[in-house]
Amino acid sequence: MSDPMRPRASLRTAVVWDVLKDALDRRVKATGRESLDVLDTGGGSGNFAVPVAGLGHRVTVVDPSPNALFALERRAAEAGVADRVRGVQGDVSGLFDVVERDGYDAVLCHGVLEYVDDPAEGVRNAVGALRSSGVLSLLAAGLGGAVLARALAGHFKEARQALGDPAGRWGDGDPVPRRFSAEQLTQLVGSAGVEVGAVHGVRIFADLVPGVLVDTEPSALQELLKLEAAAAELPAFHSVATQLHVLGEKQGTPEV
Repeated sequence: MSDPMRPRASLRTAVVWDVLKDALDRRVKATGRESLDVLDTGGGSGNFAVPVAGLGHRVTVVDPSPNALFALERRAAEAGVADRVRGVQGDVSGLFDVVERDGYDAVLCHGVLEYVDDPAEGVRNAVGALRSSGVLSLLAAGLGGAVLARALAGHFKEARQALGDPAGRWGDGDPVPRRFSAEQLTQLVGSAGVEVGAVHGVRIFADLVPGVLVDTEPSALQELLKLEAAAAELPAFHSVATQLHVLGEKQGTPEV
C-alpha cells in the first residue's frame, strides 16, 4: 500500500504515523502473529484506521458520529480494506458497551481526551481494552502550542488566559474544551497502568509556518517533515507543540 498520508495532510500526521507503524511492527514480532486486533477510539472517518488496515491488521473504530462511520465505510471500501475495518457507534466513556475488555493488541486514542468529561476515565477505558503488553497510542492537544499560536497572532490576553486556565482554554470562543502538558498526559497514562515508551511533539513548526512557504517550494514540504521528525522526541520542543503523542505499553505478563 502506498503512503496513506497526503502531502499537505502529512504535516499533521507523519510523526504519529511513523511511530505507530513501528510500534505495530514490533507488536507483530512479539506476538508472532502477522495480523493484529486494533481499536481506534474516536477514529472518525478512518484517517488512521484505514492505513492501519492497509498494513493487514483488523481495525475496530468506535465513534459517536453516524456520519463519520458512514464516511469510514466508504473510505475503507475505496482503499480495498472493507473486510478488515468495522465501525461501531459509541464513545470511550461507554467503551465496554460496544467492545470487549482485554481484546486488542493496540488501542488508538487520538483527539479524544480533549472532549470527554473525565480524561482519566477515558484513558483507563482505553487501557482496559488492551491485552497484556498491548500498545497504547495517545494523541491530544498541547497547551504550549495554543499559547504560542495566540501570542504570535497578537492575541496576548488570550495567550495569557490559556496559560493560566486549568483546562488550557484561551476564552469562550475556544473550540477545544481541554489541552494538556506532556507531564499531565504521562501521568494519566502511568496511573492507568501503562509504561510510557516515548513522548512526541506533533506539529511543532507546521502550524506556525506560512502555507505559502511550503506550497511554493517543491522541496520545502519534505524538509519541514524532516524538521518535525527531528524535533519530535526532544523534550525542549514538547512545550510548544500543537499536539502531544504518548506511546506506551500496558504493564503485565507478556502473551505466550
